[in-house]
Amino acid sequence: MSASVGESTMQTRADLAVHGVRLDAPVRRSKGAGPSDDGHLVLDGANAALPINPESPYTVRDGRVVRGTLDLGLTVEPVARPKFYDLSTEDGVPYRKIALLHGKDVLATTVVQTCIRYAEDQRCRFCTIEESLRSGSTIAAKTPAQLAEVAEAAVRLDGVRQMVMTTGTTAGPDRGARHLVRCVRAVLEAVPGLPIQVQIEPPGDLGVLTDLHEAGATSIGIHVEALDDDVRRRWMPGKSTVPLAEYEAAWDEAVRVFGRNKVSTYLLIGLGEDPDELVAGASRLIERGVYPFVVPMRPMAGTLARRDGATAPSPALVRQITEEVAALLRAAGMTGADQEAGCAACGACSTLPAAGA
Repeated sequence: MSASVGESTMQTRADLAVHGVRLDAPVRRSKGAGPSDDGHLVLDGANAALPINPESPYTVRDGRVVRGTLDLGLTVEPVARPKFYDLSTEDGVPYRKIALLHGKDVLATTVVQTCIRYAEDQRCRFCTIEESLRSGSTIAAKTPAQLAEVAEAAVRLDGVRQMVMTTGTTAGPDRGARHLVRCVRAVLEAVPGLPIQVQIEPPGDLGVLTDLHEAGATSIGIHVEALDDDVRRRWMPGKSTVPLAEYEAAWDEAVRVFGRNKVSTYLLIGLGEDPDELVAGASRLIERGVYPFVVPMRPMAGTLARRDGATAPSPALVRQITEEVAALLRAAGMTGADQEAGCAACGACSTLPAAGA
């Protein structure tokens, strides 16, 4: 029996997420605080961050994804280099070192590009947050004024519609959240109404979650990446010292403050977590009002994972977990688009949007 169009599309999307595409992408993300190293495209009208892979079986012809001679029914267009990349601050810092375009309309920044957990025996094995700093492609700390200046230009010149602010973990009890409060306020003074997601570890003082919301943040990501403690210790030796109970308390307080489906967390496919347990954990998160943003782990250059020979999960596993989690989200009436800002709202790094979530 031949696959339905929906099944074929989901299989292709899962394949693309893992194997990428042969295509030049003017807007790319290399290194940084995250699990993927990708080119930014518009795939069937939606944001997509896909590996730019010269060995991929997929390429583009006349604006459509093809495999060999087969047109797979998906339109694709590289995101154009934004105009704000050509600007610099008065003291000579290029805007692109302060914030980057993600997808076609998302401005993203790591406000503090260092992390107390970056020593090799503490580092998350999928993260290269300080490698982009060492390469000179960013600066160590972005000021509220710098972020406000760049955000205003990105909205005015390039039609940016939302912003994501993440941070490396700092040594203070707030783990970096207080600086984000100041940054959110400054950006919204310059660009009133811009939806902003903030991303933090669970702070020692949960009261800062109210401060972030009152500053104007639209949504929040508190990213755990895995719910299995053995997996956490193996992949995130430093971050795993924060007990899951602290994450649960932070998620619950964040849902109370920001609202249901305004809180999200990354769950990475391919760390070795049992698939059924991962989906069951996602179900518990949904019951809490937290959106589980499931994403394939694709080892970036410069990561310990790449150095040690880790590979991306199979497309079949990506599709299976994505479809099961998407069904749970649909049943709960939760979609990433409803978050207005952030990873789930953008959706580029996951195949959840293609699965209707």
